[in-house]
Amino acid sequence: MSAHTTPEDHASPRDEGAPSLDAREARSLREISPVQWKSGIAAWLGWFFDGLDMHLYTLVAAIFVQDLLGAATDTEPEVKQASSIIQAGFLVGWALGGGFFGRIGDLLGRSRALCLTILTYAVFTGLSAAAQTWWQLLIFRFLAALGIGGEWAVGSALLAETWPRRWRPWIAAVLQSGVNIGILLACFTYFIYSSLSIDTPRYLFLVGILPALIVFWIRRAVPEPAEWQEAKSRARHREPGVGELFGRGVRRTTILTILLCGLSLTGWWAFIFWNLQHVRRLPSLAEWGDSEREQLVSVVFFLVILVSIFGNFFAGWLAKLLGYRKAIALCFAGMFVCHIGAYGVPRDHTTLIPWISGIGFFSGVFGLFTMYLPPLFPTLLRTTGAGFCYNIGRIVAAFGTVFFGLLSQVGDFRYALLLDGLLFVPAVIVACLMPKSGDSH
Repeated sequence: MSAHTTPEDHASPRDEGAPSLDAREARSLREISPVQWKSGIAAWLGWFFDGLDMHLYTLVAAIFVQDLLGAATDTEPEVKQASSIIQAGFLVGWALGGGFFGRIGDLLGRSRALCLTILTYAVFTGLSAAAQTWWQLLIFRFLAALGIGGEWAVGSALLAETWPRRWRPWIAAVLQSGVNIGILLACFTYFIYSSLSIDTPRYLFLVGILPALIVFWIRRAVPEPAEWQEAKSRARHREPGVGELFGRGVRRTTILTILLCGLSLTGWWAFIFWNLQHVRRLPSLAEWGDSEREQLVSVVFFLVILVSIFGNFFAGWLAKLLGYRKAIALCFAGMFVCHIGAYGVPRDHTTLIPWISGIGFFSGVFGLFTMYLPPLFPTLLRTTGAGFCYNIGRIVAAFGTVFFGLLSQVGDFRYALLLDGLLFVPAVIVACLMPKSGDSH
């Protein structure tokens, strides 16, 4: 691994407890300790199943809600409205879960909180299969989202406090690849489903119970990070409160991070949700059968996520070369250009796919957030701060998903998706204003 540094690379002055010398100077995989390996595997598995449970609904939203409402087609206005409300409810739950479990992670520890988040999203994703009405599905998706949102902040803090600083961009890419591979498993599961004669997609959600099986291993094998334990000991039950995120010395970072996450996550989630509906309604697919069309949708989604894995490592390479801020700004610029290319003019599925694949590739930027954001905050505000800011962005994304859906005409989402891409312009500006501290070493 390269040890290249940039002028921006230096430790955060707000880090109350730096990683140990051994962790900071480890230069090869052989020098990584068993504890670091276990924390890395636990976080990766948490993110892997996070991706699986997160996107099972995205793939079947329209047809499952159509089934629950008893609608004739998945293009009816009430189907679009209910499916977007459920997705918005999921994103709100994701945000609240990030704040709630982020606080739990600072108070009780990273390993304990990780177990709680995984159990939460596994149980309620599985229960989604029992939904009989669209509002029941809304409740189950909201509750599952609490765990999924919390897992992001807890897992990223766990690795930031245990793995070598110089490896953070690469660790971020590997961690994000866990989410993407989980999404690919969701796509594969849906592809198999769409080729079978099953009259409802509800049974797909039973796959989401699998993550519960790894909780027992995490609780037994993964200790709390030494950095957290030391900071907890020094605090002596006088841990900083949530309000200190807006206190002197931290306020600017908190506000900028909320803006960065709000703009970019709205842009990404509106794309990931409404693009599938756009593909389903393309005129070039008008003569296709339902099974053929749904298989193409799953293939398109699979491709977007597959290329995003390569994008994770591209973003990591950019961060090593240029620093986090410039890497994030350049990737957001790439997402903007690809939105213009994809939706600036009407396209059939053959000419649309390369552009939306480009959006997927540059979405690898979100992997950098995992290692860049937590170290910007003090140790005992780390999962609180990262979880709060990232998940406020998800609340904005929830409203954005509904808003861009309302902008679209039934069956044609191109205009809404084009406007959605404009959000990455201010996101580029905010990225350039973010703090230098926490950049790669």
